[in-house]
Amino acid sequence: MSKNKPNKKKPAPAKAPPAGAGPMNIDLLQQITALMKDNDLNTVDVRDGERRIVLKRGAVYVESAPSYAPSAPHAGAERSAAPAVSATTTSVDDDKDLTAIKSPMVGTFYSSPSPDAKVFINVGSVVNADTDVCIIEAMKVFNNIKAETSGVIAKILVNNGQTVEFGQPLFLVRPA
Repeated sequence: MSKNKPNKKKPAPAKAPPAGAGPMNIDLLQQITALMKDNDLNTVDVRDGERRIVLKRGAVYVESAPSYAPSAPHAGAERSAAPAVSATTTSVDDDKDLTAIKSPMVGTFYSSPSPDAKVFINVGSVVNADTDVCIIEAMKVFNNIKAETSGVIAKILVNNGQTVEFGQPLFLVRPA
């Protein structure tokens, strides 16, 4: 008698859809979802040239809310004594002339290059397109984020150690 071992096959690598095909490859999405489940991942961001796929699981996201709300606290995220500033606490008229600096990725926001270093910017800081405004950590990679606009920082919308979402406003800048 031989013992039967369970057959656990790894998904085969997905082939990119042919040029001109639809933007979604269902087989690729299913394979990524299976990898997320097998490896207990909650977010996967895949880029291939101009194509981008971001898949998330296990998180609560309310479209009308101004920010991402994780379902559980993230390990290593520092807690700040100051409450997070919400877009709903400010007047729309006050913000209409301001330009938002948005997060280019999902990750953890850091206001300084290290815990004991001075913050990159404060309210009132003058920035230009090449000014580093923060760091966003994604998958143990620390990415310096540039202002990509010129002006004066009017509002800081997130706290140090906070998880941020792709496209989430981080700062509001009064153009110079």
